[in-house]
Amino acid sequence: MDTPIDVNTLMGELDVGSDKAVAELVVLLYSELHSLASRYLRRERSDHTLQTTALVHEAYLRLSNQREVRWRNKEQFLGVAAQLMRRILVDYSRGHGAKKRGKGFEKVFLDEAASVSKGKAADVVALDEALTRLAEFDPQQAHLVELRFFGGLDIDESAGVLGVSRTTVKRNWNVAKAWLARELRKGDEKHA
Repeated sequence: MDTPIDVNTLMGELDVGSDKAVAELVVLLYSELHSLASRYLRRERSDHTLQTTALVHEAYLRLSNQREVRWRNKEQFLGVAAQLMRRILVDYSRGHGAKKRGKGFEKVFLDEAASVSKGKAADVVALDEALTRLAEFDPQQAHLVELRFFGGLDIDESAGVLGVSRTTVKRNWNVAKAWLARELRKGDEKHA
């Protein structure tokens, strides 16, 4: 009789380069990955052609190619999956975007948990560009936004992934939201 493998054991196997461990983690965490993908796609336009399952599968393919990550825990794995899903949607948006910036791009609504722009819509490409600029001068804040907004992690989970205190996460979260809101407003003003 096979002993069920737990997430922590699989995380250790990932560190030694086991391709099988990624597949097993995806199976164990499938419902969480599916929920994550569903949250992403709820923020997309209603006629979006990418389906939840397809987004999970594409993230799995990209996760299996992650060789430089030092895997620590389930939250980090889900955070990396969230980053990859974001990249997939940005790539998809750029590939299917209109000729003129702003037309045809998927919209993402920054909800109460991540109200970066106080309820205004921002296209996923503009948000990605703003996050890239944020990462240039504060990579930890950019990673925090990815964990909270895209990954759906709460303050405590984010603190665990980042290895910082809850207070630091709260402070960085407030600063990052304000910075992104300003950047997205500047982008809206340029294209108005």
